[in-house]
Amino acid sequence: MGDEPRNDPVVIALSNLVAGGVTRGGLARDHGRQLRWIEGGMVRSPGKPTVILVAGAGEMGLDWAPILPALAEKVHVVAYDRAGLGASDRATRLTLDAQVDDLVALVDAFGADGSPVVLVGHSWGGLLVQLAAFARPDRVAGLVLVDPFHEETTAKVPWTLRAMSSVLLNLIVVLQAVGLFRSIARRKGREYGRRLTDDPRIQAMFIDAYEACYPTMGQVAMIRAEGRLADSCTEQAKAARAAATIPDIPMRVLTATRGLPPALLTHTREFGAQTAAGFPRGEHTVVPDSSHYIHWDQPDAVMTAIDSVLEDIAPDKNVPDKKAPDTERPQ
Repeated sequence: MGDEPRNDPVVIALSNLVAGGVTRGGLARDHGRQLRWIEGGMVRSPGKPTVILVAGAGEMGLDWAPILPALAEKVHVVAYDRAGLGASDRATRLTLDAQVDDLVALVDAFGADGSPVVLVGHSWGGLLVQLAAFARPDRVAGLVLVDPFHEETTAKVPWTLRAMSSVLLNLIVVLQAVGLFRSIARRKGREYGRRLTDDPRIQAMFIDAYEACYPTMGQVAMIRAEGRLADSCTEQAKAARAAATIPDIPMRVLTATRGLPPALLTHTREFGAQTAAGFPRGEHTVVPDSSHYIHWDQPDAVMTAIDSVLEDIAPDKNVPDKKAPDTERPQ
């Protein structure tokens, strides 16, 4: 699965944060297209878990930079770029099934030797990792959902916010067409760098890394396309959840406490509790003082959730008794 291009800005930037550095990996899919990711941490070995990080809509593996250094000290970790984003080639069609199939292929690749796979998904990635777990209950050993998207959320969003989101998603495509998106990407990369390190040299690397994730119109357009997919997938996702046999695996749901209108925050919290309640070993945690990007605002809360799942799947640990779902508690 090796696929190591030279002078990859993402690899360079993250290797300056993660002990031992990171490398680029790839997996061939239909028509020869490549799924790509960055990986690092503990050396892979049979029976040892791999944690696969799945970003939100329009985002890529680089978005997991706040937790990668700590996570890589404990486990083999993979931060994945979906088709058409970051370093991954574009798929022929963008559908919910296609995105789940790609993630399942990644689970199969890292779990082929029987090693457990833990999936961590943020936002849109939170829905995708659940659907992948339904498809591969024998290989997905645990789930962590970071302020996950729920398929019924769209109906709860006020029309004014939906209209504003649509305008912004269209605007970024226009900005790319006229050559102005590059400045937005560099500003975002600068924000990344400043939040991750005080070292100006490494901060500059993150500016280059973020810009390198969106060099083409296709990659920028994927931000809009995934947003539209999330808005249109309600019935399909509901049907998939209804038809699934829920795996008896440790899972954690984290929900945010700010950044949205109060009513929508309440709905998000309710959906988080509902999702956790659907899993025999699900737990729901409301994370204080956190926006939708909990892994940036409160990375320790995300690490605690991942550590909890890893502890539960440790081979020398007895399987815990089933507990009452939704142990909603402040972090």
